[in-house]
Amino acid sequence: MTDDASGESPQRPHDSGSREVSDEIDLTKFEWNLVVRSTTPDDFEPLMEIQRKCFPGMPMWTAEQLASQLERFPEGQIVIECDGKIIASCSALLVNYDDNLEWHNWQKMADGGFIRNHVPGGDTLYGIEIMVDPEYRGMRLSHRLYQARKDLCRRMNVARIIVGGRIPGYHKHADRLTAREYVEKVVEKAIYDPVLSPQIANGFALQGLIPNYLPSDHQSAGYATFLEWKNLEFNRAPTRRYRHSVEPVRIGAVQYQMRAVKDFEEFAHQARYFVDVAGDYKCDFLLFPELFTLQLLSCLPPQRPGSAARALSEFTPQYLELFTEMAISFNTNIIGGSHFVVEDETLYNISYLFRRDGSIEKQYKLHITPSERQWWGVTGGDKVEVFDTDCGPISIQVCYDCEFPEVSRIAAERGANIVFVPFNTDTKLGYLRVRLCAQARCIENHMYVAIAGCTGNLPFVENADIHYAQSAIFTPADVTFARDAIGAEANANVEMVIIHDVDLELLRRHREKGNVTNWRDRRTDMYHVNYKNGNEARQI
Repeated sequence: MTDDASGESPQRPHDSGSREVSDEIDLTKFEWNLVVRSTTPDDFEPLMEIQRKCFPGMPMWTAEQLASQLERFPEGQIVIECDGKIIASCSALLVNYDDNLEWHNWQKMADGGFIRNHVPGGDTLYGIEIMVDPEYRGMRLSHRLYQARKDLCRRMNVARIIVGGRIPGYHKHADRLTAREYVEKVVEKAIYDPVLSPQIANGFALQGLIPNYLPSDHQSAGYATFLEWKNLEFNRAPTRRYRHSVEPVRIGAVQYQMRAVKDFEEFAHQARYFVDVAGDYKCDFLLFPELFTLQLLSCLPPQRPGSAARALSEFTPQYLELFTEMAISFNTNIIGGSHFVVEDETLYNISYLFRRDGSIEKQYKLHITPSERQWWGVTGGDKVEVFDTDCGPISIQVCYDCEFPEVSRIAAERGANIVFVPFNTDTKLGYLRVRLCAQARCIENHMYVAIAGCTGNLPFVENADIHYAQSAIFTPADVTFARDAIGAEANANVEMVIIHDVDLELLRRHREKGNVTNWRDRRTDMYHVNYKNGNEARQI
C-alpha cells in the first residue's frame, strides 16, 4: 500500500439517458451527492473492494488493519462517497519529524498498516495510502483527498505531510531510463506519471527516490518517491487565538464568444474547455454569461423568438447533466450563466449554481427587461436567494437584477460576500449600465461583484445576433483594495477567461474599519427595504 493518486482520465459513469422536461424540473434527479467524510467501520468492505481494483496482485488491507487505523487516528482516515457509494479513500497517521526516521520503509512507518506508532499531537502527517476506484477516475478525486489532508494539517497545526508515492508509469520506460531519470522527466513535465504528476500538481516537492519500497509493485519496479508538503500556516508556539491573515477565494469569469454550433455536443465541447481551464487554475468559482445557451438556437430550425426560447428549454436536461458533471470533475463551483426554462407553461430565465459537491441550486431572474418581455415572453421570479457554498454565502443576480440596489441590500443582509452577475448585452451602453451598477453595489454593501458576458455574433438568431462585453471582477473602493477598484478585467469583445483572488478576510476588516462604512451608516430611521417572500416579511 502507498499513496497512489492513480491516473484519472475516464469519466465517472452516470445516467445520461433522455428525460422528459417536467412542468418544474426536479433538480435532485441531476444532482450528484458527493461527500468527503471520515471513514466508518461500515466502509471496510467497500474499501477492500476498491483496493482489489487499484492494486491487483498486491497484499490487501484486512478488516483488523482498518479497524486499528480508525481506532488510533479517526481524523486521518477519509473517504469520498458518491450517491451513497464509496469511490475513493486515503489513510494517514501522525509522527514527530526526525531526519533519522526510516521514511523509506513503508512497513515500519505504517506499522504494517496497523499504525500503532501513531503519535497524537505529532508534527508530521504521514500518508500511507490514497486510492480512487478506476470507474470514477477523471473527477480529480485525488485532489479532493489531498486537500482534505491539507485542511486537516491546518486545523491540527501540523507542520507537513510526507508520503511515499508509487511511480506506476515507470515500467513503460524502465528499458531506457533509470528511475532517477524517469522522475526527473516527470518533474520537468516531459513524461506524465499517473501518480507522481498529480502529487506535484498538488504542491508536493520531490525529496528523493526510494528503492525496494514495495517489491511487489512491479509497475513501479519497486521504487517510490519521497515527497513533502509544508504547511505555511504552521504555528510552532500557538499561544493565542489564531486568525487567518488572508482568506482567498479564486474567481474565474468567462467572456464567451457566441458562434454557430451544429449540435449540443459541440456546445458541450466549448463549455468544457473553459471549465477545464478553471480546474487547472484551481478556481473556487467559474462564472458563465447570461443566456450563452442561446448558441444552441443555431442548430435548430429558424422560428419566432417566443417559440425559439421554449424550444431552447428542451435542452435543459442535457445542460443540467453536463454542468453537474463538470463541476465535480474539475472541482469548481460553476455559475452556469443562465438558461431559458419552461415551468408550468411559463418561460423563466434561470441561473443555476452547480456546486462542486454535486448539488444544484437556482436563481430566477427577477426583473425582466422590456426587450425580453417583448421578444421572448419571459416572466420574472419572486425570490432573492443567497446560497451557502464552501467559500461562504454568495448571491446570483442575472444581468438587469444588479441594476436594482434593493436586491443587493437583501443579499448583503443575508450574509453574501460575493455577487455573481451573468449578463448579456448587445451595445456598449447596455453593458455600461450593468458595469456601473455592479461597481456601485460593491461600495454600498462592502462586497465583491463578478460580471461575465457574451461577445461575438449569432447571425439569423433574432434578438441574440450581436453582443458587447467586457467581463470584470470588482472590489470595494478603498485603500486596501485594487487601485481602481477593479480586481481583473477582460479586453472588450475578445473571448477569454479572467481569474482573480478576492480576500474575504480583507472584506471583513473593510466592513469594520474602512474609510467609509456604508452599510453601518445607513439611515434606517429614514428609509429601509421591505422584503416579502411568501409569508416572510423583513425590513432591511
